Amino acid sequence: MKEAPIIVSACLAGMYCRYNGDTQPHETIIELVSQGQAIPFCPEVHGGLSTPRAPCEIQENKVVDSDGIDRTEAFQRGAEEGLRLARLVGSHEAILKARSPSCGSSEIYDGTFSSTRIAGDGLFARLLKDNGFSIRTEEDLPE
Repeated sequence: MKEAPIIVSACLAGMYCRYNGDTQPHETIIELVSQGQAIPFCPEVHGGLSTPRAPCEIQENKVVDSDGIDRTEAFQRGAEEGLRLARLVGSHEAILKARSPSCGSSEIYDGTFSSTRIAGDGLFARLLKDNGFSIRTEEDLPE
């Protein structure tokens, strides 16, 4: 029986979907996708946000962009779509982009746009954890 695929942040698979229109490729993730062992997903894009877009951080349980616009609804919609995809393919594991307001696991930015880190999870990571998924970031992988 084939193992269920891992959900991975699309930017780590080399897809141009980051807030700045760039990518953050990680060779291990690219290899997992190319072998059919992982499925790339960007909750921010699937939530309806454009690429590029203003950077976002979590402030008092809301996701706000650097212009002060509340983007929580799009982030939540993207997280729910990611959970739907993960369940559809039988996944129970994800490797997500560290410190992202969507994908960050255990550490995110503090909402001041000053690069200050705090304990916390992005919306997608939290939703997956709440549904029993094992979450890692690219920083947990070998180079």
